[in-house]
Amino acid sequence: MVCLAAGVALFVGGVADAGPTRTFASGESVTVPVDPAEKPGVYIASDTQVSYDCAITGGPGQARLAKTTGTQTVTTGGAVWEQFLVINAPAKGDYQLTCVNQEQATVRYGVGPDAMSAVGGVAGGLVALIAIPVAGLLAAVAGTIVVLVRRGGARKRLAVGG
Repeated sequence: MVCLAAGVALFVGGVADAGPTRTFASGESVTVPVDPAEKPGVYIASDTQVSYDCAITGGPGQARLAKTTGTQTVTTGGAVWEQFLVINAPAKGDYQLTCVNQEQATVRYGVGPDAMSAVGGVAGGLVALIAIPVAGLLAAVAGTIVVLVRRGGARKRLAVGG
């Protein structure tokens, strides 16, 4: 039972890493801690198609925003987030990110782990969800076999000695 709970907890942890961890509105400037090794992504949640313009400034070096290839979406908190940019920063530091859109629409922007790296977290969580309970089951079976063999040996010794 403990192994099942541990597997579920690790799976949920892997899924929780997907999507934006910080959200903001159009025109709002947010300070984002960026680690180049993590390649954070910029996400958008909108009911309609919008034209956007995002800029990143500050930090210890000039960061750039690059468009992602393909469509990567994540659903968290009842919203569908689409990753549309990735932050390429030369060094770890705090950067200011601003995104605006021209249309009058309900639009939220967000920053979080790259969607493709989050897939690795989900896959790892799924492996943990299966592997940990199976390992616990195998340990229980092995323990039962050891106990049964030792008891059988003890009974044979008692029968011979008695």
